[in-house]
Amino acid sequence: MMMRLLVLGLLLFFLPTYGSSQALQVPHYGEGEGQVLQKYMTTKLETGEVLPWFPIDDVVVLARRTFKTEEDRLRYMRLERNVLRVLPYAIYAQKRYEQLDRELAMVSSKRDEQRLIKACEDEIKNKFNAEIKNLSVSQGQILIKLVQRQTGNTSYELLRDTKGGLSAFFYQGVAKMFGHNLKSVYDPQEDFEIENIIRGYERMRPIKNLYNN
Repeated sequence: MMMRLLVLGLLLFFLPTYGSSQALQVPHYGEGEGQVLQKYMTTKLETGEVLPWFPIDDVVVLARRTFKTEEDRLRYMRLERNVLRVLPYAIYAQKRYEQLDRELAMVSSKRDEQRLIKACEDEIKNKFNAEIKNLSVSQGQILIKLVQRQTGNTSYELLRDTKGGLSAFFYQGVAKMFGHNLKSVYDPQEDFEIENIIRGYERMRPIKNLYNN
């Protein structure tokens, strides 16, 4: 009870209120004129100082990428092409898994759970079966990592949770025969080039949302 009151007190302390004592010039970068706010949110600190709350545009600082050799440039271009080739599938997996998780929470019988899992599996097969088969080994390895990036679970864990441990073990064995590891984990530091490619692409244009097609 005391912990709840403490948390509530902290929330109330930092809860912003409306202020309109004077116009506020919002910081502005680049061309054009900055915005002037007549009404804005404020927060009062323990010292009595009143701080304004206001939104500002993101400022993205980019460096021009240079490559030591032509081979390095071509390798990066291949990686970029492969990442953008499989990223939509990882995004789809994330959204479809989230939907399945919500649906499973609404049923209580094992039979209904199996029905929902089978429907999800059939939907994925019908939508991407032909395309997934055409992925290269490198693209498949990237896709497995991106599935973990998007869902927070490795492909092995997703299979284990939906199909059972024996099925996950079987698919892992088959995957290894083709140079894949369903337990691969995405590491933003180790896979920093992939992360940079994704973030750079997201700034330029939205990823094609296959989930709504």
